[in-house]
Amino acid sequence: MEQQKKYQKVRKAIIPAAGLGTRFLPATKALPKEMIPIVDKPAIQYIVEEALDAGIEEILIVIGRDKAAIEDHFDKSFEMEEELDKKGKKELLQIVRNISNLADIHFVRQKSPLGLGHAVNKGRIFAEDEPVAVLLPDEIMDCEVPCIKQMLDVYEEYGSSVLGVREVEKHDVSKYGIVDAKPCGENIYQVKDLVEKPSFEDAPSNLAIIGRYIITGEIFHLLNEIQPGAGGELQLTDALRLLAKRQNMLACAFKGNRYDSGDKFGFLQATVELALKREDIGPRFRDYLKELLQE
Repeated sequence: MEQQKKYQKVRKAIIPAAGLGTRFLPATKALPKEMIPIVDKPAIQYIVEEALDAGIEEILIVIGRDKAAIEDHFDKSFEMEEELDKKGKKELLQIVRNISNLADIHFVRQKSPLGLGHAVNKGRIFAEDEPVAVLLPDEIMDCEVPCIKQMLDVYEEYGSSVLGVREVEKHDVSKYGIVDAKPCGENIYQVKDLVEKPSFEDAPSNLAIIGRYIITGEIFHLLNEIQPGAGGELQLTDALRLLAKRQNMLACAFKGNRYDSGDKFGFLQATVELALKREDIGPRFRDYLKELLQE
């Protein structure tokens, strides 16, 4: 495959976080699903930190109604900082300050739930036709090299849009967008087409698109060309299909673990496995689980 060495550096990321989180009711009646903690950190903070660890400089979070808690979390908290300072809780004070100093984070509201494509298109002015990383907040990645960084490395080598993919069981292909692709390198695939939630019989592969994308700036023009699909929503997949016909597009099978924190079982998996990795609580938690299983 011919490498396209000319490319614009990916400096910006979009995190669509306007979903209602109905799968986690009643918890999400008043609390944004992205703010539900995994161990002691809101799910969305894992996503922001993944982007920053990959070298992203600016982040846009697309929010909906009743999502002000996300803005507040990444904002400065004068009252809490003052109280922690008075009580001499320096370690906690530093944790709170670090959150508000993480990055240059912007917010925009998606007034109606009109689909992932519509949410990404809210970042048009923010992106200024530059290539962007898109990270879905339900997907928690635990990788030695951040998932989005692995994809950025592929982008920087080939200068093409990159989709994060993972092999799934055949009976699960109908739950995902699936790529029609052929291998062209180690863990890299040339994308010919994308199919949204195909049946097992119609699926071109078992390579599922997970919630990570590196997309060239052309995507914003294409999002204005496509028509709303099922449920009147603007589908990102439809715009990506057009992009794949006009430009080279790759898929990267990243190395690491992936948890669907928008699913109750996936959320519990993430909580248990990430807790076990913690030096402060991991050993004690592991002993507890062993005792629990022996009862």
